[in-house]
Amino acid sequence: MLDTGETAPDFELPDQNGQTVSLSEFRDEYVVVYFYPRADTPGCTTEACGFRDSYAAFEDRGVAVLGISDDPVDDLKPFADEYDLPFALLSDEDGSVATAYDSYGEKNMFGNTFDGVFRNTYVVGPEGDVVLAYEGVSPEGHASEILADLDSFDDD
Repeated sequence: MLDTGETAPDFELPDQNGQTVSLSEFRDEYVVVYFYPRADTPGCTTEACGFRDSYAAFEDRGVAVLGISDDPVDDLKPFADEYDLPFALLSDEDGSVATAYDSYGEKNMFGNTFDGVFRNTYVVGPEGDVVLAYEGVSPEGHASEILADLDSFDDD
Protein backbone atom coordinates (compact mmCIF):
# COMPACT_ATOMS: atom_id res chain seq x y z
CA MET A 1 0.00 0.00 0.00
CA LEU A 2 1.05 3.53 -0.63
CA ASP A 3 1.20 5.52 2.58
CA THR A 4 -0.57 8.77 3.28
CA GLY A 5 1.66 11.68 2.31
CA GLU A 6 3.20 9.82 -0.64
CA THR A 7 2.78 11.29 -4.11
CA ALA A 8 0.12 9.36 -6.00
CA PRO A 9 1.54 7.98 -9.26
CA ASP A 10 0.07 9.78 -12.25
CA PHE A 11 -1.62 7.74 -14.95
CA GLU A 12 -3.49 7.94 -18.23
CA LEU A 13 -6.05 5.23 -18.92
CA PRO A 14 -9.06 4.80 -21.20
CA ASP A 15 -12.49 5.01 -19.60
CA GLN A 16 -15.61 3.01 -20.44
CA ASN A 17 -16.19 5.29 -23.45
CA GLY A 18 -12.62 4.99 -24.75
CA GLN A 19 -11.72 8.53 -23.63
CA THR A 20 -8.34 9.04 -21.95
CA VAL A 21 -8.49 10.10 -18.31
CA SER A 22 -5.42 11.14 -16.33
CA LEU A 23 -4.99 11.69 -12.62
CA SER A 24 -3.35 15.06 -13.32
CA GLU A 25 -6.71 16.31 -14.67
CA PHE A 26 -7.91 16.32 -11.08
CA ARG A 27 -5.15 18.48 -9.63
CA ASP A 28 -6.58 21.02 -7.16
CA GLU A 29 -9.39 18.67 -6.10
CA TYR A 30 -9.84 15.45 -4.19
CA VAL A 31 -10.28 12.22 -6.12
CA VAL A 32 -11.16 8.72 -4.97
CA VAL A 33 -9.13 6.15 -6.90
CA TYR A 34 -10.61 2.75 -6.17
CA PHE A 35 -9.28 -0.52 -7.53
CA TYR A 36 -11.65 -3.43 -8.03
CA PRO A 37 -11.04 -6.95 -9.37
CA ARG A 38 -13.70 -7.50 -12.06
CA ALA A 39 -16.63 -5.62 -13.56
CA ASP A 40 -20.12 -7.04 -13.07
CA THR A 41 -19.24 -9.47 -10.30
CA PRO A 42 -21.19 -9.37 -7.02
CA GLY A 43 -18.65 -7.58 -4.81
CA CYS A 44 -17.57 -5.15 -7.51
CA THR A 45 -21.17 -4.35 -8.37
CA THR A 46 -21.97 -3.71 -4.69
CA GLU A 47 -18.97 -1.40 -4.40
CA ALA A 48 -19.70 0.48 -7.65
CA CYS A 49 -23.37 0.91 -6.76
CA GLY A 50 -22.34 2.25 -3.35
CA PHE A 51 -20.30 4.96 -5.07
CA ARG A 52 -23.21 5.58 -7.46
CA ASP A 53 -25.72 5.91 -4.64
CA SER A 54 -23.39 8.31 -2.76
CA TYR A 55 -22.22 10.15 -5.86
CA ALA A 56 -24.13 13.36 -5.09
CA ALA A 57 -22.47 13.49 -1.67
CA PHE A 58 -19.03 13.15 -3.31
CA GLU A 59 -19.93 15.87 -5.81
CA ASP A 60 -21.17 18.14 -2.98
CA ARG A 61 -17.73 17.81 -1.41
CA GLY A 62 -15.94 18.41 -4.72
CA VAL A 63 -14.57 14.86 -4.79
CA ALA A 64 -14.22 12.97 -8.08
CA VAL A 65 -14.49 9.16 -8.25
CA LEU A 66 -12.47 6.87 -10.53
CA GLY A 67 -12.77 3.08 -10.57
CA ILE A 68 -9.86 1.05 -12.00
CA SER A 69 -9.73 -2.62 -12.97
CA ASP A 70 -7.82 -4.74 -15.44
CA ASP A 71 -10.99 -5.27 -17.47
CA PRO A 72 -10.89 -4.25 -21.13
CA VAL A 73 -12.85 -1.14 -22.13
CA ASP A 74 -15.40 -3.36 -23.89
CA ASP A 75 -16.33 -4.92 -20.53
CA LEU A 76 -16.56 -1.59 -18.70
CA LYS A 77 -19.15 0.10 -20.91
CA PRO A 78 -21.94 -2.47 -20.38
CA PHE A 79 -21.19 -2.55 -16.63
CA ALA A 80 -21.38 1.26 -16.37
CA ASP A 81 -24.54 1.37 -18.50
CA GLU A 82 -26.36 -1.47 -16.72
CA TYR A 83 -25.86 0.08 -13.28
CA ASP A 84 -26.07 3.73 -14.39
CA LEU A 85 -22.63 4.54 -12.98
CA PRO A 86 -22.03 8.31 -13.18
CA PHE A 87 -18.22 8.18 -12.78
CA ALA A 88 -15.35 6.97 -14.94
CA LEU A 89 -14.35 3.31 -14.94
CA LEU A 90 -10.78 2.98 -16.20
CA SER A 91 -9.20 0.05 -18.00
CA ASP A 92 -5.74 -0.96 -16.77
CA GLU A 93 -5.46 -4.15 -18.81
CA ASP A 94 -1.78 -4.77 -18.12
CA GLY A 95 -2.12 -3.93 -14.42
CA SER A 96 0.67 -1.33 -14.59
CA VAL A 97 -1.28 1.40 -12.80
CA ALA A 98 -2.60 -1.02 -10.18
CA THR A 99 0.99 -2.21 -9.68
CA ALA A 100 2.18 1.38 -9.16
CA TYR A 101 -0.48 1.66 -6.45
CA ASP A 102 0.48 -1.66 -4.80
CA SER A 103 -2.91 -2.99 -5.86
CA TYR A 104 -1.96 -5.79 -8.27
CA GLY A 105 -0.30 -9.13 -7.77
CA GLU A 106 -0.69 -12.80 -7.08
CA LYS A 107 -4.07 -13.94 -5.86
CA ASN A 108 -5.47 -17.35 -4.93
CA MET A 109 -9.05 -18.39 -5.54
CA PHE A 110 -10.52 -21.87 -5.48
CA GLY A 111 -7.02 -23.37 -5.51
CA ASN A 112 -5.93 -21.38 -8.56
CA THR A 113 -3.13 -18.82 -8.52
CA PHE A 114 -3.29 -15.85 -10.88
CA ASP A 115 -2.38 -12.18 -11.10
CA GLY A 116 -5.15 -9.71 -10.46
CA VAL A 117 -6.31 -6.45 -8.92
CA PHE A 118 -6.62 -6.07 -5.15
CA ARG A 119 -9.61 -4.19 -3.72
CA ASN A 120 -7.78 -1.11 -2.44
CA THR A 121 -8.80 2.54 -2.42
CA TYR A 122 -6.90 5.79 -2.23
CA VAL A 123 -8.08 9.35 -1.81
CA VAL A 124 -5.70 11.71 -3.56
CA GLY A 125 -5.62 15.29 -2.37
CA PRO A 126 -5.45 18.54 -4.36
CA GLU A 127 -1.63 18.52 -4.38
CA GLY A 128 -1.47 14.95 -5.72
CA ASP A 129 -0.60 13.25 -2.42
CA VAL A 130 -2.37 10.27 -0.89
CA VAL A 131 -4.49 11.58 1.99
CA LEU A 132 -6.42 8.39 2.81
CA ALA A 133 -5.62 4.75 2.02
CA TYR A 134 -7.75 1.62 2.43
CA GLU A 135 -6.41 -1.91 1.94
CA GLY A 136 -8.53 -4.96 1.22
CA VAL A 137 -11.77 -3.06 1.61
CA SER A 138 -15.21 -4.54 2.06
CA PRO A 139 -17.46 -3.45 -0.83
CA GLU A 140 -20.53 -2.96 1.38
CA GLY A 141 -20.60 0.55 2.83
CA HIS A 142 -17.17 1.53 1.52
CA ALA A 143 -18.35 4.75 -0.14
CA SER A 144 -20.02 5.85 3.10
CA GLU A 145 -16.85 5.03 5.03
CA ILE A 146 -14.82 7.29 2.73
CA LEU A 147 -17.34 10.12 3.05
CA ALA A 148 -17.22 9.89 6.86
CA ASP A 149 -13.41 9.90 6.79
CA LEU A 150 -13.37 12.88 4.42
CA ASP A 151 -15.70 14.75 6.76
CA SER A 152 -13.48 14.05 9.78
CA PHE A 153 -10.39 14.86 7.70
CA ASP A 154 -11.88 18.27 6.84
CA ASP A 155 -12.54 18.94 10.54
CA ASP A 156 -8.87 18.43 11.48
